[in-house]
Amino acid sequence: MVACVLASGVGRAEIIRESFLACRAIAGPAERLACYDDLAHHYETPRFSGSRNAMTEPFTLDRPHLMRFSSQGVIFVLYLMDGAGNVVQNLHIGGAGEDSYLIARPGVYQLRINAAEDWRIWLEPK
Repeated sequence: MVACVLASGVGRAEIIRESFLACRAIAGPAERLACYDDLAHHYETPRFSGSRNAMTEPFTLDRPHLMRFSSQGVIFVLYLMDGAGNVVQNLHIGGAGEDSYLIARPGVYQLRINAAEDWRIWLEPK
């Protein structure tokens, strides 16, 4: 539904409104709640965002976090590095899309991003 609204040139506020109306129309309470949770997840402000290549400042996680990342371009490579600069995990998306990775251990981390277009990264405590 959101893709159809985007294609019609409707603004962001209207997209959000239509998305909430679609959730409200779901009869089953569990399915309706899942729809609302998905919307909150989708419209949440990212911890990091940018365009093309970047390196984040070091950040500390005190417990496991789910790192969600999305890219609008054909190239997106994300290096999760520890406090010493060692690559802990090399992640990528082939084409535009979204994916996630569980950072299971507390610690100091930093991200290096190589991308062709805009990207966003969220960190969600688990």
